[in-house]
Amino acid sequence: MKKILSLALAALLVCPLLTACGDSAGKYPNGEVNVLNWGEYISDGQDETLDVIKKFQEDTGIKVNYTVCPDNETLYANLKQGDSYDVIIPSDYMISRLIDEEMLLPLNFDNIPNAADVDPNFLNPAYDPENAYSVPYMWGTVGIIYNTSMVDEAITSYQALFDTKYAGQVLMINNSRDAIGVALKTLGYSYNTTDPAQIAEATDLLIQQKKDGIVQAYVMDEIFDKLEGGEAAMGVYYAGDYLSMQDNNEDLAFVLPSEGTNIFTDAMCIPVGAANQENAEKFINFMCSTEVGVANCEAIGYSTPLMSVKAALDPEITSDPVAYPSDEVLASCEAFLNLPEATLKLYDSEWLRLKA
Repeated sequence: MKKILSLALAALLVCPLLTACGDSAGKYPNGEVNVLNWGEYISDGQDETLDVIKKFQEDTGIKVNYTVCPDNETLYANLKQGDSYDVIIPSDYMISRLIDEEMLLPLNFDNIPNAADVDPNFLNPAYDPENAYSVPYMWGTVGIIYNTSMVDEAITSYQALFDTKYAGQVLMINNSRDAIGVALKTLGYSYNTTDPAQIAEATDLLIQQKKDGIVQAYVMDEIFDKLEGGEAAMGVYYAGDYLSMQDNNEDLAFVLPSEGTNIFTDAMCIPVGAANQENAEKFINFMCSTEVGVANCEAIGYSTPLMSVKAALDPEITSDPVAYPSDEVLASCEAFLNLPEATLKLYDSEWLRLKA
């Protein structure tokens, strides 16, 4: 999840198109593929990494029109309003919703032989129990990233995000499911509660956090500059992105809160209405190759569901408990599930109440 642009873009429900490399006439005889992904979520050729899109285009003669999007809810809204993509990479709970609403095409796995490399632990997930509509791309956890030069204690709990001694120094994640989820966990509730009173109580806690002046900002990828540059003491974000941030600021630390936290999987899917399904399946298969999987993991810091990729990664990466937590730690984590329509509407209204 990777992975997201700016609040302004999210508010506008816009997914901006990034220009594909070298799109001169005649260079791509095998058509095109329209890909929607999160920001900061693919190896792009910077810092001597593999340019995945460029390589796919060169290897296949298929032009990639690559688009980035701020969050799952924006992705859903764009699909509902008729935006057309061939490959999308939503998160687990959103995949479940898209399947329920018949918004995804079944995959032809004859065109995706590399999907056989998916770790059996990622097969038959709750969000796609028949493995018919998705191929896992990356997985990870959500935790607290904090600056040890600005915080004089070891952070262990979500409670720290609500402590007034960190007034003006806390960054909260800027989407409803994660933000309200943090408050639900702080209060001892499930991420997947459908109890309106619990969801309202969680929103009230976030509103009080704002009133107390604790929150500096609600952010997505803006968190990189703010935490790397020492502009805030702590924030809630994804483990994979912490590993990227730590390269630029060694004072940063990461903790999975004692209350438990979110474990997520992002997976590649093809939406109904895709104009280039065969090319989409070629792109998914390419993304599941060992070379590309290793490049993506090394570039973005997230954890792979592909067995050959994990085996090929530096052992220093695969032994890192942030990237690959122990089974005991993972047992305390909870995945987001698709919620009933009435609960989703409540989330929308509570999010607006918080942001007012």
